[in-house]
Amino acid sequence: MLFNSLQFIIFFPLTLLLFYLLPVRFRWILLLIASLWFYMAWKTEYILLLLSVCLVNYVCALAIERSESIPVRKRILWLAMLFDLGTLFLFKYYGFVSDNLNALFSFTGFDCHAPVMRLLLPMGISFYTFQIMGYVIDVYRKQLGAERNFGFFTLFVTFFPQLVAGPIERAGNLIAQLKDLRNKVDAKTLTAGSILMAMGFFKKLVVADRLCLYVDKVYLFPDGFEGIQVLLATVFFAIQIYCDFSGYTDIAIGCAMMLGVHLMDNFRSPYMSASVSEFWSRWHISLSTWFRDYLYIPLGGNRVVKWRWYYNLYITFVISGFWHGANWTFIVWGALHGTYLVVGLMLSEWFKRKFNMIESGWMRPLKVFFTFILVCFAWIFFRADSMQSASIVIAKIGEFFTGNSAFDPVIKGFGVFSLALAVGSIILLFGLESENFRKASKGIISSTILITFLVAITLCFGVMGSKSFIYFQF
Repeated sequence: MLFNSLQFIIFFPLTLLLFYLLPVRFRWILLLIASLWFYMAWKTEYILLLLSVCLVNYVCALAIERSESIPVRKRILWLAMLFDLGTLFLFKYYGFVSDNLNALFSFTGFDCHAPVMRLLLPMGISFYTFQIMGYVIDVYRKQLGAERNFGFFTLFVTFFPQLVAGPIERAGNLIAQLKDLRNKVDAKTLTAGSILMAMGFFKKLVVADRLCLYVDKVYLFPDGFEGIQVLLATVFFAIQIYCDFSGYTDIAIGCAMMLGVHLMDNFRSPYMSASVSEFWSRWHISLSTWFRDYLYIPLGGNRVVKWRWYYNLYITFVISGFWHGANWTFIVWGALHGTYLVVGLMLSEWFKRKFNMIESGWMRPLKVFFTFILVCFAWIFFRADSMQSASIVIAKIGEFFTGNSAFDPVIKGFGVFSLALAVGSIILLFGLESENFRKASKGIISSTILITFLVAITLCFGVMGSKSFIYFQF
């Protein structure tokens, strides 16, 4: 079920109403049923896969907790990890691996052929797999007790606001809240949740989906557009993916808040970052902290010799890129960010040692701009359908900067009104997300006006049609 669908517009208010009408002890059961229904609205039979994953990890976590033998605990952990990653590999990566093996066999002349199998990618599988793996690892590390109630554990995995695209929650934060669903919500909390939801729908329908009209047209056939148009589409995609994903997160956090559950922040104005490192402390925070805690630090983090530290950082981002999608473009995207970080660390150390530089306040805007350029360049690979398409996009942008490209109107195939509306929406978004505006809109009256304004502008200018969120494919 999509947030931006008629189904959800009926589903959520009904769930919220029943939630507050029911006695406290039955609320978690309602949320469990609602969450399973939410997932089944997409593909009914895939709920069996989701429940199977829940059952295996529930049993493994209990077995890990009950065992006093470290080797036994480790074997059970590996069993759970192999099951989780094996399931993820089968549905998400098998086709990619078999296609590349067959291409390699064909190139080298080997008379061999890997079986080809196409499976529908289960919605949200990357997100709920990582959430479950984090839980089992925490139990193994004795940072968390295993949950004995299978119902609560299943609700932790399937909680509908964040099931499909996160935030990737930690069990220590979420399970405790789901077990204590007493009346913790007042008018102020309901208003704050409503604002977040309204903001999320504005970001998705008015900004992201309208920019998508231009971006999709250009990236579908970049050869048919000039450099300025391809450059604009790339910048638009940077805004689109932020509004699409942070819009989903705003709706998810707002929904959960209105149900008395507080999810972690996932975005903090990432394009205001003055370095790629800072960008990753503000972008998709739940994923970056997951990789930090469960991959980067176990590899040794920065507590090793320098070359190994750089390697740990780089490989973490390459794997992060592969997590996003079974395509070489995502691997390159992750590798680029890993390279940015490693080179950034090297240059930072060199400048400090060579020139003893002290950063001035005026330098930050320049660094923010330069960081945005680096991030946009990497987004080319994230958005392109193939490496060939990405190379065409880069060549087109290169032609523009070298003066070898015609200066066609940027509105080609888009329309003056749509372009003006898209740009105006971006400007409005930056105003709505400013710290001063957030402080000014905390009163009940100002909040009501803001919600009314956002709903009105979304209904008037939003692109309707239940277009899926970008991260649903991951």
